[in-house]
Amino acid sequence: MTCFLEFPKLQTSAASYQNQNHLLVKTGFITLNPFCFSRIYCLPMEFNSSSPNTIRVVSTFASPFEGSPDQNDSSNSSSSRKPLSLWPGMYHSPVTNALWETRSKVFERLLDPPLDAPPQSELLKKTPAESRTSILYNFSTDYILREQYRDPWNEVRIGKLLEDLDALAGTISVKTGKAAPVNRLCPEAEAEKLLYEAAEARNNIRKRKRGEDKREIENGGVNRLEELLAEGRIFCDMPALADRDTILLRDTRLENSLICQPQQRNIHGRIFGGFLMLRAFELAFSTAYAFAGLMPSFLEVDHVNFLRPVDVGDFLRFKSCVLYTEHENTDQPLINVEVVAHVTRPEQRSSEVSNRFYFTFTVRTEAKATNSQFRIRKVVPATEEEARRVLERMDADHLQSIKYTCK
Repeated sequence: MTCFLEFPKLQTSAASYQNQNHLLVKTGFITLNPFCFSRIYCLPMEFNSSSPNTIRVVSTFASPFEGSPDQNDSSNSSSSRKPLSLWPGMYHSPVTNALWETRSKVFERLLDPPLDAPPQSELLKKTPAESRTSILYNFSTDYILREQYRDPWNEVRIGKLLEDLDALAGTISVKTGKAAPVNRLCPEAEAEKLLYEAAEARNNIRKRKRGEDKREIENGGVNRLEELLAEGRIFCDMPALADRDTILLRDTRLENSLICQPQQRNIHGRIFGGFLMLRAFELAFSTAYAFAGLMPSFLEVDHVNFLRPVDVGDFLRFKSCVLYTEHENTDQPLINVEVVAHVTRPEQRSSEVSNRFYFTFTVRTEAKATNSQFRIRKVVPATEEEARRVLERMDADHLQSIKYTCK
């Protein structure tokens, strides 16, 4: 099918040129008013218009067919093409595409190993250096790349980096493992051995402390739950008497929705996890911004749960809230944001959680300097379910902090 957009006829006089907002062509840019289409219609692909007013649009991407044969070559049978659903999407950054290309080459070597290669069932010893991968962003010389990663404040879009890190992690895991048991990591260099031994020691300490701290948390859980709910009940039952420096968790919520498009899929035909991280991060950033009233500064991704895959065509809803805040360090108050992704199926009247994301933000020092009255409000839950989520996240953050104290 061929799709056409038809616009009203534009006046071409010099006087009317400045006032036209239907279609403006100036210095190579086209501005369209989406409300002034007179018709949008489709015709069969064989339709060919010779009108000089028809602008033909062609793709600038290379063919995704394996081996990139000439598409007009009649010898190119359907068996040499990837299924349409497994073509990588066209949305992703050049860095992600490069990482996926590297991963595809690794897969090809695994599918067609040399004759002297060990069997797939045999585990190998691999050094960290064998999977080490670096990414070089030539922002200083590549203007187009810099523009793709630039945010409104001329800084790097963290969400785009999270996309690339997701692709990087997948590429490294493919380099290290196979489609069977995971190969054993075997450090060789002295520095690698020291890092490996230190990590093992920290893991053992964390396991012991996790068990001890979990028992302490469970023993005091009921009292902590009641304390949180007591503050929330004041807001619900006596809002006029509630602390003005406190806010209900439900009043910090934001939400957005989208239909997952084919351009957002990965090399396996599912929606790219990095894209989900990008959307979750940008909603979390907006949530922290609306909550604090000043420009937030990103600190860390606390945790990400991928509970179920997301497919092309899924109706995805992202829901965010500020779970709790921390004021111990007045120079750097912490805002802990939760984002939950739901795959919703209206036809089946069902909704399932696909992902949970947790981010930590603070407020930029320069932004606080311009507002002497700035303060971060305390967030309190109004229901037992909300209180349990807050305590669960607080405890997880506490256990996670053990790894820093054990270094």
